[in-house]
Amino acid sequence: MSDKQLISNAFQTFLTEAPKHQKVWMETVQKLDEASQLDKKTETLSYLAVLAALRLEGGLPFHVKHAKAAGATREEVISAILVGLPAAGNVVIQSLPIALNAYDQD
Repeated sequence: MSDKQLISNAFQTFLTEAPKHQKVWMETVQKLDEASQLDKKTETLSYLAVLAALRLEGGLPFHVKHAKAAGATREEVISAILVGLPAAGNVVIQSLPIALNAYDQD
């Protein structure tokens, strides 16, 4: 599955219809990534927790693939999704099937 297939329709529209904004956004994301003191696996797992807590399920497949590529196990992805359960409530469980489906794909 290609990265393009993993990107939500909304983000794909942003990429194609607002190229100047997209360029600035991606430069900012890269700079924030460079500033992070977390290792890649921890950072990707943390990001999954944030996506689940904010109910941004559309970004999960893409970011789960990055977590898996950074060495995250299926069990770590589950734990990352559920880490927000005490603070965000059971809304995070909506992300679980989406994340696991993405993880289990090639």
